[in-house]
Amino acid sequence: MKGLSPWALSAMAQFKNATQLHQMITGKINVQVLQTQDAVWISVIRGSGDPIYFSPCTLETGGVLTLKTQVKESTIHIHIKAIIGDIDTDITVGEDDLPYLTYETVLTPRTDLFLPFCPRDILVAGSASDTAVSWGELHLSQVGTRSGLAYFSREKSGLRVLYLQNLTALSAYAQQTGATLAGVVSGDLPEIGLSLPAAIEKPLKKGKKVVVSHAFICLKGIEAGDGDISLDYLHLLASAYLLMPRPETHYQEWPEILKKGLTDLLENPGCWSMVAGNSYLNAYVSDYETPPEIMVQLAVLLPLIDYSEWSGEHLRIIKTIKDGLPAFYSDKLKTILRWHPAAEDQLKGDEEQKTPMVMDSWYLHHPLLNLSRLALKGDKGAEKLFVDSIGFAVRVAHAFQYEWPVFYKMDTLEIIKAETADGEGGEQDVPGLYAHVMLQAYELTGEKKYLTEAEKAAKKLEAVGMKIMYQANNTAFAAGALLRLFKITGDELYLILSYRCLASIFQNVQLWDCGYGFGKHVPTFFALFPLADAPYTAAYEEQEVFCAMHDYLKHAEGVDIMPGVRILCTEFIRYLVERAPYYYPAMLPKEMISQEAKTGEIDPKLWIALEDIQDGNMQSGSVGQEVYGAGNAFGVLPRHFIQLEGEDFFIFTDYPFTDLRKGKQTVNFRLQGDQRISCRMKIVPAVTTNILNKLDFTLKAMNVELRTVRGKKGELECLLPGNASVTVSWKR
Repeated sequence: MKGLSPWALSAMAQFKNATQLHQMITGKINVQVLQTQDAVWISVIRGSGDPIYFSPCTLETGGVLTLKTQVKESTIHIHIKAIIGDIDTDITVGEDDLPYLTYETVLTPRTDLFLPFCPRDILVAGSASDTAVSWGELHLSQVGTRSGLAYFSREKSGLRVLYLQNLTALSAYAQQTGATLAGVVSGDLPEIGLSLPAAIEKPLKKGKKVVVSHAFICLKGIEAGDGDISLDYLHLLASAYLLMPRPETHYQEWPEILKKGLTDLLENPGCWSMVAGNSYLNAYVSDYETPPEIMVQLAVLLPLIDYSEWSGEHLRIIKTIKDGLPAFYSDKLKTILRWHPAAEDQLKGDEEQKTPMVMDSWYLHHPLLNLSRLALKGDKGAEKLFVDSIGFAVRVAHAFQYEWPVFYKMDTLEIIKAETADGEGGEQDVPGLYAHVMLQAYELTGEKKYLTEAEKAAKKLEAVGMKIMYQANNTAFAAGALLRLFKITGDELYLILSYRCLASIFQNVQLWDCGYGFGKHVPTFFALFPLADAPYTAAYEEQEVFCAMHDYLKHAEGVDIMPGVRILCTEFIRYLVERAPYYYPAMLPKEMISQEAKTGEIDPKLWIALEDIQDGNMQSGSVGQEVYGAGNAFGVLPRHFIQLEGEDFFIFTDYPFTDLRKGKQTVNFRLQGDQRISCRMKIVPAVTTNILNKLDFTLKAMNVELRTVRGKKGELECLLPGNASVTVSWKR
């Protein structure tokens, strides 16, 4: 049994004699605001269950001099004059989709103030005699600079709770004190939640207001053993998301970014290597020591083809990449290989996977998935590579009983590394990625054995729970495959497993803008981390998840998916369109970019994305400048810019859209998303021209004419609700 801190023991001793300042009822939940000897607490009780306690301010006050309250509708404002300064707290209770509680606390220090320690702000025990079993279960909390959340269940309270701290509001605290907000929402039951990072080197300034907590708490009533924690997580997270403040998006010049990126990809020698008479893309700029990888070639090729099909532009680079693909096939093993066989002697073995014949489990399936996509587009060369390799993939799946290790030998299937960490299992999302490959094989060949393979692999995910994600893009592909399996078979298990994949992804996002250090120069809201333990966000994985989320929403047409899933997927997409340009070093101040890279070199003038955006207190780009992330812009334009034959302008939306219909001087489409959230639409010139000033546009959403703002070049911009039917018409 874990012990209790003096802070918790002191708080519990004071609860019995606390003064009730206010009481609010929402649904079956009773919220009481209590004043103890030296603090304010919020007691949340469902029915006859045990209370859960929240502290809107855990600072050591030095003593409360005066306390005043003011109640207005569902909000109580508390003003405390304390020895350390003035403390203002707003506590709001309400019910929308779910009951919720929010609180925001602002401190105005009476003197320059150091804070050597702050306790956590959630207590799930009412007395020292409570047992660890009664405390409940903490399902997850903040890892690194991911969202500042704690998700827990307490059967004695009859509640499942998602607590989300708005770390954007705490960035000023971090900037003043030189602290990081990594891992600030954590702890062990019964003491969890926010603990402000220590201010011991730089004090908070006298008289300067600073937010010290801004929490959003959504509550779901449960009975014993009730509810799937992954599905409840998505429901609660989406509900909290709708409550929290979200940054505005802006139109980004993606057409220009694409042109610059394509020029650098084609012309910069650091992007290419020559092997056996063919040109191959390097994984990182100026990385000539690592052999070409098939994953890298295909990860860039598919977005290039998406763009070429959308624009009608012929790109010679597509043929260059395709010409080099057959060399990765091994006649001996009857499969594609990760490394180019003619150059694998360059591998130095400095990493476990950088050894001939060693395969990282997902690296086999990802290229097969992309080859199948090419094959379904009618590419016969890709179809041959895919069909000739699929038998090996099935043999490996059978050998590992659909539970893949991290690394294995391709020639012997000897396991080199079984688990990511002791007791954590191997690459947990690969069964879903494999299922996706098998569904592609089934679609391509019509052979039901591949559908059977997909189902056998998918069912392995049932025992994993909500922590499926090994690598974000593969987990997103798995989610789409499971949704497809549900539509094919009607088995609801696959829909639930699809949601669990998405829940795993949305555990690994950053729902806040880092406003301290270098973070002031880049938007980070809704950024996605590539691995469950990665310390940085990464361009390549984000771009692939972006495309996978688009596909997921397409597959979800006609399926009554959870509203929270639709909200979170469309919002990730919207903010990726906003954030992704800042992976390009040309968009960043020079002092933010690392001078040294782990792999290759950094060319700050090159429009090739940095792999990594780090915490605000660290430089970015230290991993390298990733050529295989070059598909970024080529994925955005075909999905967010509507091109019109014979017209010199684009229609842009930062939400995904569907049901696109083009007529004579009119376009109709329907936005994805939720009507409670607005997205951005803009009409922009496709070339340098004054054409927009010569056109008269009418923009309607749900048959209501929209208010627009015109720019200097005649651009029209407006906000409109998600899930709206939109009509754009124009005349000369």
